[in-house]
Amino acid sequence: MKTIVEFLQSKKLVFKSLKPIAPKELGSRKKISIWLGIDLQGYYADVMWLEKKSRVLRKEAQELMGLHEKLEKYIDSSIKKKYIVIKAPLCSKAKALLEEHGWKVFKQVVSSR
Repeated sequence: MKTIVEFLQSKKLVFKSLKPIAPKELGSRKKISIWLGIDLQGYYADVMWLEKKSRVLRKEAQELMGLHEKLEKYIDSSIKKKYIVIKAPLCSKAKALLEEHGWKVFKQVVSSR
């Protein structure tokens, strides 16, 4: 929790509350951290934290957007702001798809061995 809050603060994103949502609650087996936040204006924000070794492709980006839709149904409200932090190699087409659908993509540098 501390790492994600510090990362969001470094990007000038501050939330009144930040609540973790288990992917199991949305019917997913993905290894991803999902956080539901409320920003200072009172809007819901979806923050996803994806950390893996393999490349994030367009198909997976579509699955992540599907998870967002399930989260909206789960809380029974629309989510205005969508952020995703990816700590993995990212396909340019996947990034373009996410940005085209209103996501703010933060790419973290993966340390090389």
